[in-house]
Amino acid sequence: MNAHSKSGSTHGADSGMEHFGYKESLARSIGSFGSFAAGVSYISILTGTFQLFYFGFGTAGPAYLWSWPMVLVGQLAVALCFMELAAKYPIAGSVYNWSKILGSRIVGWSSGWLMLTASIVTLSAVVLALQLNLPRLWSGFQIIGNGSGPYDFATNAVILGTVLIVFTTVVNALGVRLMAMINSAGVFIELIAACLIAILLAVHIKRGPEVFFSTNGYGAGKSWGYLSDFLVASLASGYVMYGFDTASSLGEETLEPRRTAPQAILRAILASFVIGGSILVFAILAAPNLHDPQIGTGGGGLQYIIEQVMWGPLGKVFLVCIVVAVTVCSLAVHTAAIRLTFAMARDNALPFGEKLASVNSQTQTPIVPAIVIGVIAELILVLNIGQPKIFTVLTSIAVIMIYLSYLLVTVPLLSKRLAGQWPPADLAAGGYFTMGRWGMLVNIVAVLWGAGMALNLAWPRVAVYGAPWYNTWGAFVYISVILGAGLWWYAVKGRHHIGTLASHTLSTAEPAQMMTDETSAGEGAESGYRAGVAGERIQEGGQ
Repeated sequence: MNAHSKSGSTHGADSGMEHFGYKESLARSIGSFGSFAAGVSYISILTGTFQLFYFGFGTAGPAYLWSWPMVLVGQLAVALCFMELAAKYPIAGSVYNWSKILGSRIVGWSSGWLMLTASIVTLSAVVLALQLNLPRLWSGFQIIGNGSGPYDFATNAVILGTVLIVFTTVVNALGVRLMAMINSAGVFIELIAACLIAILLAVHIKRGPEVFFSTNGYGAGKSWGYLSDFLVASLASGYVMYGFDTASSLGEETLEPRRTAPQAILRAILASFVIGGSILVFAILAAPNLHDPQIGTGGGGLQYIIEQVMWGPLGKVFLVCIVVAVTVCSLAVHTAAIRLTFAMARDNALPFGEKLASVNSQTQTPIVPAIVIGVIAELILVLNIGQPKIFTVLTSIAVIMIYLSYLLVTVPLLSKRLAGQWPPADLAAGGYFTMGRWGMLVNIVAVLWGAGMALNLAWPRVAVYGAPWYNTWGAFVYISVILGAGLWWYAVKGRHHIGTLASHTLSTAEPAQMMTDETSAGEGAESGYRAGVAGERIQEGGQ
């Protein structure tokens, strides 16, 4: 593999913008740590592990932790593919643009649509994590009831989440520099706190690692034995380790993006695995009583172990750090959704494209998408009032859609490899990241992993989705509705005018025939799309 560290320009050929015919309209101010922080904050070690530990442990016991390295292997294969793509195309809305240029316009649009809708739901889901932490710090944060009522927990979570979404909307509207500063500071705090939590848990170890090599009675009497419980519990790890592509989605705002973004992706996923895995391992080894049912409930989990193991005030300090982690995670998810909305709107691939793609002249950031996404996320939050199970279903489905959108990148990329059209010669020649001869094997693993994990996530299980058939089969029902509605808009209206808006087209681009759905990727597709983006049927209104 090559990953040399030559310096290079942040404009022109080194920006990756030339492959799409876009002019630069966003401010470049994100450095290497800011890029790394974007990926880490989306994965969010403290948010994901603390929010989902109870589900994994409660379903399959301590041995569920083997799903953590399993998920790393699969997601690392995906990340390595993304690193090559980021070295070639570090662009806003990365997953959308990559699948578009590797596959076709309809593949790109489908990937973008799935990722966008999933990202908005994910934002709504992440902010709910405040409810798991703030009332533990101070009972005054339990605004609705005292937490014992049937809907106190869910309703209060909506109120706290609403405040956080307002915060992320304002920060993103004020500019990427402020967002990056807050995000980087938050990630620094999160990393320090995560390392200290792991160390302090390690100091309080009460048992040996043999607990990870026993089923502890889970899966007994089931047709697949422990495997049936383990596959369900593995969702807890699968829900955490994604979002590393955020570093590349901020490529248009990053200095030396073709070198910075790939490094940030790798560092983000490895740091999250090592530090998050350490917390999970030492928490199980340090828990006073593994048979305590509170550990496997939403009101207990890792927070419960932390409070038991650590001296009172210190436990509170770490809970504050978890709140910081949830905040920057929400900020990163919101930011990534904004860049994806901007990227699709710039291609007139969303309703009201011109408005959604507008960049404020003072902040140099897309303000309208920030507000629209914030409002939609708030509306989705309302579903959590009185019906928390439906929201759990939607959250799970959002993760499945993200895995599917990743597949719409890795499958076309594998097709290009099989045809001998990837990797481009300029990657290795320019000292950019490339997997070289390992690329084919890694890409195959990425595709198989993505398909297998999507199926495992979507598999109809009452334990995950609830009893009503429309929830049990929710992955197939709701994704069909979401994707079907999007494809209906695409077929009726979108496909007739998709192409780069004039306000975002390079003045030197040559007008030509619009790219068709059958256009394939590769260098020929790059030139075809570059020409097509300045095509004749661009509609300024975006509808």
